[in-house]
Amino acid sequence: MSRVTEIRYVGYAVPDLEAERAFYADQWKLVAAGEKDGMVHFAADGGEEAYVVRLRAAADKRIDVIALAADSRADVDALHDRIAASGARIISAPHDLDTLGGGYGFRFFSPDGLPFEISSDVARRAPRAIAQWEGVPQRISHIVLHSPNHQALVQWFCDVLGFKVSDWLGDFMCFLRCNGAHHRLAILPGPPCLNHVAYDMPSVDDMMVGINRLRQKGTDIRWGPGRHTAGNNTFSYFTTPAGFAVEYTSELEYVDFERHEPKVHVPGPKVMDQWGIGVGGPQTMPHPEPDKGLFQAAEV
Repeated sequence: MSRVTEIRYVGYAVPDLEAERAFYADQWKLVAAGEKDGMVHFAADGGEEAYVVRLRAAADKRIDVIALAADSRADVDALHDRIAASGARIISAPHDLDTLGGGYGFRFFSPDGLPFEISSDVARRAPRAIAQWEGVPQRISHIVLHSPNHQALVQWFCDVLGFKVSDWLGDFMCFLRCNGAHHRLAILPGPPCLNHVAYDMPSVDDMMVGINRLRQKGTDIRWGPGRHTAGNNTFSYFTTPAGFAVEYTSELEYVDFERHEPKVHVPGPKVMDQWGIGVGGPQTMPHPEPDKGLFQAAEV
């Protein structure tokens, strides 16, 4: 079955473009990947995606697009047809993309109204070998969403986009995979919006170097450092100047995509953070509220 196989990038609209640009360049340590149509693009130096963040200036903060990858044009076409048949709203039919990096793809709204893109044949970049202790992110690791009907949305991502359930945390948080990574997507109850975007660091040491760099530049940690149970990955959470939550993570578990059997982790004091030493907690993260771009397609 044709399916989504990876995350490409997240496109944000932000009221203060220059502040957000400075954060990703100077603190988060992404690299400039080009500008087009007034938008600023950033790549992760250790990854092959043309870019992982796209920024544009706007009066309201919102998500413009969450871009996912498929392996071929035939997969893109098949996914378009399956999404349309599911009743989800199509924004644009499959076509040759005029975005930076090109490719072939289409856009649609999730059942909750968040805008997504699925593409193939996008230009790749040559990754740089990252030395230990640089504290430089390699790629987007995963994206976490809120949904007012989270269990139904989990089923939709599995049935329509080809994701598989890796684990549940109780009955309220589901971790979904689209390749060998334990999760590339997770879904929580709440109003339809983005919870956070996580970036892979090469090691725990690199994550700690990144934490120190952010603190030195005036962005303190919101929650962490710690280690989750589902996926066994380390974590440290921050917020950008616009108020979007971002995470440095490392050592995410890899599983057999076809045969991994999901588990249900019972919530408890050492389940969200096995170390139990970090500052803050989920309550210190930005309060979820409906995204301002629900069922409103960005023009770019």
